Amino acid sequence: MNAQDLRTLGWRPAFQRQLSPEEEQNLIPVRVAAHFGSQVLCLSYSGEFALPTALIQACGEVAVGDWLLLEPDSRRGVRRLERESLVARRAAGEKVQRQLIAANLDTLFIVTSCNHDFNLARLERYLALAAEAAVEPVVILTKSDLCDDPLPLRQQAMRLKSGLIVEAIDARDPTQVNSLADWCGVAKTVALVGSSGVGKSTLAMTLGVGPLATQEIREDDSRGRHTTTARHLHRLDAGGLLIDTPGMRELQLADCESGLAEVFDDVVAFADHCRFRNCTHDTEPGCAVQEAIECGELDKRRLTSFLKLQSEEARNSKSLHERRQDSRKQGQFYKSVMAAKRQRKSGED
Repeated sequence: MNAQDLRTLGWRPAFQRQLSPEEEQNLIPVRVAAHFGSQVLCLSYSGEFALPTALIQACGEVAVGDWLLLEPDSRRGVRRLERESLVARRAAGEKVQRQLIAANLDTLFIVTSCNHDFNLARLERYLALAAEAAVEPVVILTKSDLCDDPLPLRQQAMRLKSGLIVEAIDARDPTQVNSLADWCGVAKTVALVGSSGVGKSTLAMTLGVGPLATQEIREDDSRGRHTTTARHLHRLDAGGLLIDTPGMRELQLADCESGLAEVFDDVVAFADHCRFRNCTHDTEPGCAVQEAIECGELDKRRLTSFLKLQSEEARNSKSLHERRQDSRKQGQFYKSVMAAKRQRKSGED
């Protein structure tokens, strides 16, 4: 195994340290480039190949960006290396389950456009995901050429989080897209997230990904249709790696409590001074949050957004926890049934 060759795929010392001498000698590390349900596409220092998911069952649930250890001859998965980061959400629809978006990222490019898609509350959701995963967020405002003045939108986005970097660009212009080069260098991994039609595929192609299908947006509401249909890891001209993701119409938060606290640190800071620890920041006396709003020190929209996301996160986290508990109990039940079967069989023998 050549660690220098693997570095072009995002390999770093933190992964190397997880290998035992035997694993380093006898197994090959590969990175998951795409997941198509029955197959996964893998990248290794020697090339790209597809594997049936049945061959990597021992690795557990995998996400695009994960590192797996395989047996060299059979290519059977042995285990998944511990992730440095994981971006996940509650899956869309009525099913109560977590959906893995991307693993082992350095940067999350949160893409929105300078039209109807621009929405501060939606940006706060993505920022909470990035904060929970300890991944650097960069907000990218596309279609700046179609906006009379993108500066007010950029300033609004910058106020969402201290130190947040916001770039306004025309995703078709290589010169403007070059402002993102620092996040796309050798061994660095970025992911694109955002709604359909905001220009993620166009941006990916300008960054150096091969040709991708793109579609026009609807003029009446600036909404697009899904172009990317599955998460996929691509190599970039600058030496980095980019994970393109399908557009997200619904972004439900779960297991994201600390991420919310980081994004809404202004609300949390005022809440620490409320008279009552269980203050709901509504009509209670001595509510420091409401006092800050009245004095103009805190935007009321921020409190409304925080309370909504906090309630959603708590509800979804509870549902996921209950589902995990049910799955654990079901697994224990199956094990007890199989154990009883084996015991009966040994008694008959």
